[in-house]
Amino acid sequence: MLPTEFDLPDFFKGLYEKCELCPRNCGVNRLRGESGFCREGGNLRVSYVGPHFGEEPPLTGVRGSGTVFFTGCSLRCSYCQNYQISRESLGTRAGVRDLLSRLILISAENGVHNINMVTPDHFFPHVFRVTELLRESGSRLPIVYNLSGYQSKTMLRLAEPHVDIYLPDFKYSDRTLSSRLSGSGDYPEVALDSLIEMVRQKGFLDACDGENPLATKGVLVRHLVLPGNIRNSLDVLTTLFIEFGSGLPLSLMSQYEPVRPQRLEELNRPLTADEFNRVYRHALELGFERLFVQFPEEPGSKCRSDFLPDFSLQKPFARST
Repeated sequence: MLPTEFDLPDFFKGLYEKCELCPRNCGVNRLRGESGFCREGGNLRVSYVGPHFGEEPPLTGVRGSGTVFFTGCSLRCSYCQNYQISRESLGTRAGVRDLLSRLILISAENGVHNINMVTPDHFFPHVFRVTELLRESGSRLPIVYNLSGYQSKTMLRLAEPHVDIYLPDFKYSDRTLSSRLSGSGDYPEVALDSLIEMVRQKGFLDACDGENPLATKGVLVRHLVLPGNIRNSLDVLTTLFIEFGSGLPLSLMSQYEPVRPQRLEELNRPLTADEFNRVYRHALELGFERLFVQFPEEPGSKCRSDFLPDFSLQKPFARST
């Protein structure tokens, strides 16, 4: 069973007994040390807790986003730039109250604008409890769930009272590509259903509507353009436009780097400016009104390296203070 230091109510602990926290529905008993696709058991593990300046401006602000990078992932994409934690399980065990203390500390010392849970879904029971305790401590910082897009609608409904901002990816419209790169041929329909639920709960990101430049509630969708797979990106944008209209806040990302050898040859090189611009033009043609655009940087530039963390270091990001 879980040690008492994790301080989880019975209902939260029960979610680990037959794990269906993500759409893979592995059904393993993580309380007994079993692990499924995410490779994590019943003990919370984290790889980094601290300020992060790599998110979109409404989340980063001037003092950064207070991020928690969790060990493991329910998607485990072959090309993940955070492969050390998503695929190689780098991280250390943490208790709920230990994580709570660290979040309170960075809130006080760094003045971060929000608390940002990165790939938290395979640890939702712990994350829900941390959020409860944060609120009980008096924190009013917005809670961000930074997600892969491959989420369970049932779990998202449980998450509703524990989150203010959803920051999901929408990676694929191509089932074959999602199967090859993420082992999830059902990603397109699962991600669309999940996104519909997120928007139902929180609406579109509020920072896109008013004078306040910092986000406090809502949904912002991210899409990483993959080299050699522009048709996938064009179809993703079309799908999002058809379902949500041109008002959907959308972040187009160009930061892909081949951090590990890939079976798909086109993924063994960076994205070109021409490839990205084709996708960007399509977003403009569709009329998306709330676009955050990360234009490609030159290979080897400092800005490019900011998005390639090394989680073996105490400060994994080029700028973490």
